[in-house]
Amino acid sequence: MSGTLITVIGFTIIFLSTTLGSSLVFFLKKDISEKSNAVILGFAAGIMTAASVWSLLVPSIEQSSDWGTWSFVPAAVGFIAGGLFLVLLDRVVPHSHLSGDKDEGPQVSLHKPMKMFLAVTIHNIPEGLSVGFAFGAAAAMATNDALFGALGLAIGIAVQNFPEGAAVALPLAKSIGSKKKSFLYGAASGIVEPISAIAGYFLASVLTVAQPWLLAFSAGAMIFVVVEDLIPDAKIEGHPHLGTWGIMTGFVIMMILDVALG
Repeated sequence: MSGTLITVIGFTIIFLSTTLGSSLVFFLKKDISEKSNAVILGFAAGIMTAASVWSLLVPSIEQSSDWGTWSFVPAAVGFIAGGLFLVLLDRVVPHSHLSGDKDEGPQVSLHKPMKMFLAVTIHNIPEGLSVGFAFGAAAAMATNDALFGALGLAIGIAVQNFPEGAAVALPLAKSIGSKKKSFLYGAASGIVEPISAIAGYFLASVLTVAQPWLLAFSAGAMIFVVVEDLIPDAKIEGHPHLGTWGIMTGFVIMMILDVALG
């Protein structure tokens, strides 16, 4: 397959996986149990953590090798900038987390389901950017290892998007009383990922000198989401072993994908 086709596949699967996960709202009669929620969100946290390390931070440091002793600078600065970017989004976008009643961001008159939708959409932006940056860097490097490494990242994000899509649609169905609308909300929340991926692709492929910074930026944004939202929402303290093994399983799967394909 050509590099362009592999890139298109990578951008497409991250959206389709969220949509397929959201479609479970039509087949599952009950909401996700607290135990299942701990495993699912823990698994997503493990995938994103491993992706941030193996697929983003390590390549960022490797691409900065000509900095010598200071090769960590682009990774460190980009990582912090990614976290600050999520802080900014949290402050300018009105949203409400699925597991809490407290609204965040500007106080505007939006319905609860829309605020939940915006919360999930915010979290999907760094995932899309990470895939786009990885494929953009691969296009600039023009090597099969880089291309399939980016595909491995996309597959990992897609794997965690499936249960995440269900975790979004099922609570929304309970909140708004409509399976069709909750499915559409869940699917729509995933649209931002290929859009962000396209933007990230062109940034990384055009601004080649900025690639280490951009890769670390998306890593910082994803780790911010993991620490601030996924792990707290998983309520791991209630089921510590289930949540912890979910995180470890997700981490190992993403590590294997990165090493095997990259």
